[in-house]
Amino acid sequence: MEAYIESRVLDIAAYIIETGATVRTAAKEFGVSKSTVHKDMTVRLKELNKSMAQDVAAVLEINKEERHIRGGYATYLKYRGGENKMGA
Repeated sequence: MEAYIESRVLDIAAYIIETGATVRTAAKEFGVSKSTVHKDMTVRLKELNKSMAQDVAAVLEINKEERHIRGGYATYLKYRGGENKMGA
């Protein structure tokens, strides 16, 4: 694996662990596609740092469990005219 890819994988992993970011948020932050972030976190990170891969997997699992709530809230905001009534 090339050095710039290793560096990107570790940087994104640290960001996700630190902030609890979603794949979409991390992709936007680092200027890569969602599929790149997903592959980096599920395949490449295991080769580089197994314990960090476990930490990232835990964060991504939490995000997966909560995504229906975020989607529902986004729909709520859409039809409420973008008002932010829930403080998020």
